Amino acid sequence: MAEHQIPFLTKAFLVLVLLALGAPVGAELSITRGSATTVASASGNSVPEWIYTLKPGESFAEVANELLVASHTAGRLRQHNAIENSAMLGEGDRIRIPLSWLKRQPNPARVTSVSGGVQLISGINGRKKPLTKDALIRVGDEVLSGRGAATITLADGSEVRLSPDSRLIFNRLTQYGKSGMVDTRLRLNRGEVHTRVKPVIEGGARFEIETPSAVAAVRGTAFSLKTGPQGTHLQVTEGVVDFGAPNQTHQIPAGYSATVASNNGSRNTLNIRKMPPAPEINPLPRVLTQLPTEMTWKQSPASNYRLDVFETDSGRWVESREINGNRFDISRLDNGQYEIHLAVLGQHGMAGMPGILPIEVDLQARTAQLLAPENGGNVNDDMPEFRWNLNGKNEVARVEIAEDEAFRNLVATSEWAPGTSALPSRPLSPGQYYWRVVTEAGGNSVATTQPRKLIVNGTLPPVRIISINYVDSQVRVFWEKVDTAANYRMQLAEEPSFNKIIKEATLPETTAALRLIPGRRYFVRLKALSDGPLQSRWGPGRELYLE
Repeated sequence: MAEHQIPFLTKAFLVLVLLALGAPVGAELSITRGSATTVASASGNSVPEWIYTLKPGESFAEVANELLVASHTAGRLRQHNAIENSAMLGEGDRIRIPLSWLKRQPNPARVTSVSGGVQLISGINGRKKPLTKDALIRVGDEVLSGRGAATITLADGSEVRLSPDSRLIFNRLTQYGKSGMVDTRLRLNRGEVHTRVKPVIEGGARFEIETPSAVAAVRGTAFSLKTGPQGTHLQVTEGVVDFGAPNQTHQIPAGYSATVASNNGSRNTLNIRKMPPAPEINPLPRVLTQLPTEMTWKQSPASNYRLDVFETDSGRWVESREINGNRFDISRLDNGQYEIHLAVLGQHGMAGMPGILPIEVDLQARTAQLLAPENGGNVNDDMPEFRWNLNGKNEVARVEIAEDEAFRNLVATSEWAPGTSALPSRPLSPGQYYWRVVTEAGGNSVATTQPRKLIVNGTLPPVRIISINYVDSQVRVFWEKVDTAANYRMQLAEEPSFNKIIKEATLPETTAALRLIPGRRYFVRLKALSDGPLQSRWGPGRELYLE
C-alpha cells in the first residue's frame, strides 16, 4: 500500500497496521519533547524513519518547526503521513519523520571529570589551556592528557574516558535536532580511550573513532582502543564493533580483541583473538565501612593483571596499575561509588575481559582522644607538641588553635596527616589559646573534639602608642594590637614617673578618647592583658598637652 493512500489513523490502529506490515520497531528514545522509535517506511522503500509521539499540549506544526530542516515543511510531513487535518492530532498520536529530514546542529561534549594535568587545545585558534570539569568541547578541539586523565560525556550520554599520555581530536559532534541522535567522529592520534556508547539508531546515527592505522565504528557498545607506532589495538567488552583498516573493517564481537599492525611488511594486517576470560573476583561487602580492605581473586595460570578504578557517577579514572599476584589493597578512596575493573594481562601487555567489582565506600570519622597538653595546661615552648589517639580507620587529622573557644579566629593549624601528633604551623606568642583536633574520613565525614584551654608562658609584648590626635578639648590615643591580648590597661598621670595616677581604665579596643584640661601636661601609658595570668610590661609613656 502506497504512503499517500494510507488514511489518517489513530495511534492504536497505526501500530496494528505497522505490525501487520512487518515494520521493525526499535526501542523508545527519551528526548526533550516526546519520544520516538525508528521504523522502515511503510511504503517498503526502507527509508530510515523516526516516529515521534505527541505530548500533551503539543501541536503538529510546533513539532515540525522544531525538528525539520528548512527544505522540508510541515505540509510535506503532513503529506508523508497521509494526514488530512493536522489540527485533529492530539496527545499520543505518532508522526513518521524520515531521518534525512531532521535538523542537524553541532552539539558540544562536556567534561565530567579531570584528574592530573590535562590540556584543551582550541580548534579555532590553537591556544592551550587547562581542561577543567564542566568545560565544553567543540568540533575541532583537541584534548591532550599528559600525565592526567579525563572523562568526557557526549550529547547523547555516551562516555569517553581518556587515559594518560593520549591525544584525542573531536572531528564531528552533530545532533539531529531534538531527537537525541548524534553523529560523533573522533580521532585518537595516540594513547588509549575506554568508551561506553549509547545504542545508536540504525541508518541515522554514527559513532566512529579513527586512529593513524585503523577505524572503529559502533552502534552501542563498550570497548577500549589503544594506538601507537606499532598499530591499533581494540578490546570489545559489550556489543559489536566494526574495526579494521579504512574500508577493510570486520565485525568484532564482545570477548574478542583485534589489532591492526603498522609494522614493516605487515601494514594494516588485522589479527583477531579471543580475549582471556575475566578473573573470578572473590566477593566483598557491597559497602566498605573501613579501609584498607583486601580484594582477592581466584588463582589462575595468569600472574599479571591490569586493575582500573573508576568513579561511578562521574566516570573519573581514579587509578590504573599493573598487579602481580592475586590480591590488591583497596585504600585511599573518598566516600562514593566505584567500579573496579580487573583483567588478565596477556602477551604484549594486552588486557583480557574485565571482571567488574562494584563497591561503595562509606567511611565515618570518629572523634579523636586528646592526650596532651592537658586542659588548662601551661607550656613554656612557643612550638608545643599536640598529641591524640585516633579511634577510626583510614582517617587523617589536624590540630586547630584559636584565640577564642568558638574558633572564629584560627591562629595556627597543622597539616592534614594520618599521624597522632603535630606541631603548630607557626610559633605561638605568650597568652591563652584553645586547641582541638579535627578528624576526616572518606573526604566528607568530619568529627571534632571538644576544645581544650592552653596557656603559653612568658610575657606579652609591651604596648606601643602609634599616634595621638587633638580635636578641640579632646585627645584620641591609638596603640598597636597585641595578638593574644584580651584587653588593655591604660593609665593617665600628671608626671612621667606615673607615681600619681589620676585616671585608670581597662579597654577592649586599641583606641581611646580623653578629655583634658587645656594648658596642663599629662602622660599616658598602656599594657596588654590576657584571659589567663599573663600580662605585658607597661609600654613607654607619651606626653599629652592641650593648648
